Amino acid sequence: MHVTDTKQFTTSNTINSITIKKEGFATSKKSIMKEALDWAIHIAIAVLLAVLIVNFVAQVTVVQGSSMENTLSEKDRLLIEKISIRFGKIKRGDIVTVNNPEGDDGIYLRNSPIIKRVIGIEGDLVEIRDGSVYVNGEILEEDYIRGNETYPINEEFSSVLVPEGYVYVIGDNRIIGQSSDSREFGPVKTKYIGGKAVLRFFPFNRISLLRD
Repeated sequence: MHVTDTKQFTTSNTINSITIKKEGFATSKKSIMKEALDWAIHIAIAVLLAVLIVNFVAQVTVVQGSSMENTLSEKDRLLIEKISIRFGKIKRGDIVTVNNPEGDDGIYLRNSPIIKRVIGIEGDLVEIRDGSVYVNGEILEEDYIRGNETYPINEEFSSVLVPEGYVYVIGDNRIIGQSSDSREFGPVKTKYIGGKAVLRFFPFNRISLLRD
């Protein structure tokens, strides 16, 4: 007749149970660590992609001030495209953001970045006279401006041959004192152009593409 030692059996089961629990805890811990690592990797990739998009593809900006009225108004939300400018595709009429603008006279704007319209590109002769803007001797037809006339701010920059690697920018609001632009600080280096405004998506009742 076979006799089972109940005490020994119970002890053995208890040890086995403890061992299984420990193994289960270790497996669970590894699983949690693996999941946490996966999340960390995904978050890092998402952050990297966001940084790349903001710096090289596009970003959202909010208009501050009234220097671009009537085209843009305070608190308008804009989509800024950054790809074309990296290939030097800046043309007259583009609405661009300018980071840390510096004129030839060394003036820096404190409230940067700013948003302005490109009036002249390298090689253009830009003149502010008789209440109008002239580019290469021809009057510039501007049906988008606020105010009836455009006046010089700094006489030094009222007649400028735009140097290579520079653009001449002016705000659409031509009422005196409403826009600090190339009339004040001169042409700005194209390397300071942050991007081109292509879309206003807020307020919703003013959604529109921004064309020259």
